[in-house]
Amino acid sequence: MPGTRVRRIFEDFGDRLQLALISPESSLDRVITTVDVHRPGLAMAGYTDYFLDERVQILGETEISYLRTLQGDEYAAALDRVCQFPLVCVIITKSLTPPEGLLERLERHGTAVFRTPMDTTPFIHELTECLRRAAALTTTVHGTMVDVYGVGLLLAGPSGIGKSECALDLVERGHRLVADDSVTITKKEEDILIATGNELLRHHMELRGIGIIDICTMFGIRAVRAMKRLEVVVNLEEWSEDQLHVDRIGIDDHTREILGVEINTAVIPIYPGKNLSVLSEVIALNYLQKAYGYHPAREFNDRLKKWMKKQAELRNMHHHDRE
Repeated sequence: MPGTRVRRIFEDFGDRLQLALISPESSLDRVITTVDVHRPGLAMAGYTDYFLDERVQILGETEISYLRTLQGDEYAAALDRVCQFPLVCVIITKSLTPPEGLLERLERHGTAVFRTPMDTTPFIHELTECLRRAAALTTTVHGTMVDVYGVGLLLAGPSGIGKSECALDLVERGHRLVADDSVTITKKEEDILIATGNELLRHHMELRGIGIIDICTMFGIRAVRAMKRLEVVVNLEEWSEDQLHVDRIGIDDHTREILGVEINTAVIPIYPGKNLSVLSEVIALNYLQKAYGYHPAREFNDRLKKWMKKQAELRNMHHHDRE
């Protein structure tokens, strides 16, 4: 996670998390560098060797009830043990009253303090999801995203090559459109990319000679979906004997890196008479076969090798059979 300012979490997810800022607004400029959260109860009790001060600190009923059992110097020492660190952010759950002296100590260090009425455990789950969303890597690519037999295909290629027309034909055949022209790709996990459409464009599509059409209105809600995992990039390229070298066997899988994730790719040379929708369906089905452990090109290659070996053995046997 490269870093997300506390201000962004408050502005983007404050309503969802029901956050109320109870520290000066200047404290919102600290940077959160991890999606994990921490409960500082152990540090309050005296063990600070592995205190994770870079995480958002959550004070729930357990921590505050513990502080209420302390008095005098013990109470002050418990707060000092936590507040000695440059805490990025502190959130008090269940609308509990901040412990006396906590806000003053944190304000000296410029730490943001929030309060929320949510229960501690549900809040931690919600906060973690919000931090993951804020930390997710995102990019926008030119192309058309479709769901074909449950496989997310990104149709890529230069403008005017036929991406939208191919997607329209796929929708006509019962598949689903995710986005046309502008596709937003977000990295959710280490090897998972999720594609969504532009909020303004939604499921509209531009067709040269016709104009802009609304796929959802025209074909129904079953013809669209809001998001889909990206699994295969289909590159549409102009056919050229001199420039385009097309894989005709398919033994080796080709990939393209997007946001650090290797995505399977296929190249379709474009020339008159090509049925792009059928080829896209075959690409999706071929991907599913490989996902289930069957690689047609490699299976054929193994059969061919066995046949050639058998033929060589027969020729050798006939060569030595002189009766």
